[in-house]
Amino acid sequence: MTKIIEFALSKKLESTLSGMGYITATEIQERAIPVIAEGRDILASSQTGTGKTGAFLIPLITKIEDNDDKHVLIVTPTRELAKQVYTVANQMLGKKNNVSALLIGGEDMARQIRQLKQKPKMIIGTPGRINDHLKRKTLNLKKAHFLVLDETDRMLDMGFGIQIDDILKHMPEERQTILFSATLPKQIVKLSKKYLKDPIRIAVGDPNAIAEKITQNMIRTENKFSTLLEELEKTDGSVLIFVRTQRNAESMRLKLKTHPYKADALHGGLRQNKRTRVMDAFRKKKCNVLIATDVASRGLDVPHIEHVINYDIPDNPEDYLHRIGRTARAEKSGIALSLISGGDKNKWKAVQRFLNGDEDELPSHKKPSQRRRSFKGKSGSKGGNGGKGGNKGNTERYKTMSKNRPSFKKKSNSNSNRKRNSIAS
Repeated sequence: MTKIIEFALSKKLESTLSGMGYITATEIQERAIPVIAEGRDILASSQTGTGKTGAFLIPLITKIEDNDDKHVLIVTPTRELAKQVYTVANQMLGKKNNVSALLIGGEDMARQIRQLKQKPKMIIGTPGRINDHLKRKTLNLKKAHFLVLDETDRMLDMGFGIQIDDILKHMPEERQTILFSATLPKQIVKLSKKYLKDPIRIAVGDPNAIAEKITQNMIRTENKFSTLLEELEKTDGSVLIFVRTQRNAESMRLKLKTHPYKADALHGGLRQNKRTRVMDAFRKKKCNVLIATDVASRGLDVPHIEHVINYDIPDNPEDYLHRIGRTARAEKSGIALSLISGGDKNKWKAVQRFLNGDEDELPSHKKPSQRRRSFKGKSGSKGGNGGKGGNKGNTERYKTMSKNRPSFKKKSNSNSNRKRNSIAS
């Protein structure tokens, strides 16, 4: 295990990282930091939650710390990820006002222009807003000798390929490009050949693998909302629920308001200031249930998320992997639950094929047949499918079983002996 201080860092950055808890390098950091420090282009892939943000920020901050002639541009697919990277970068850089700028849609353009006038060394943003500033000529990338394309596969899925091309036209030809992608489809390889020069390929783990400390559960039910309420009753801690559409997110938020849960919704239809307030409340645990579309499936890093629930199965099987990766961050533990109705049959099979290459009941990093137990029972029976949902015997529960793995536990009525689910994420 390599210590962060073993990398050639300035004393100031060394002290800052230590205060932030960066002590031992993760595998992606151990492999990427020296290569980036050498000035090589890299094409990197790693599992979610492995510390890739630190892997590119640490060496790049070292490069620009005392160099006013070279700046960094970091491009991300979503506003939430951009804000997250911006927050971490500011913690590492210090509190100087002219160090960094955040360029994302939905926020005040005038304030962003004021940031840019201060000539920041690090610019972080989404493709659309970066291009807006380039067209207005409020952004100059002539000094941007370092480029990071983060979650590149997601950016291409969202149709940002042309906008990335436009951004790179404004950058110096002599630059260092760092491309991170959770998966490496043909279009990513094609893009890397176009923009990377003799890149070093870094792959950490199987990008389709599930973190060892995620316990996956699934329930077959024809009354999803009733089943969801049953499961929420059994959980403590923060819960992230994924739905397919903005309308579904708002509908569930209103339904849960009639129950004793502090729930809110996050989706692309919200104004940016509302999205920011929702995320801040969830991070600060003022809201313990967050209902989200796939805008939250990539890059979102909230350490206290203990449970992820797939209320709607994703259209893209890869998104299942990214969704459940929001829990069990940094080698901690978490639970992922999927609610499966008859209409989800084909999507669920697609998820299984993507992860396992077959159609086992539950996708896993181990063969599900070795770790699955089935709980079946009549509606209203204890230990069966739970009578509260009124599912009339149509609910089947399949849960991964392991001695040292967490599971949902029912709250005890006794205040003195109350057992709480202690799953960290």
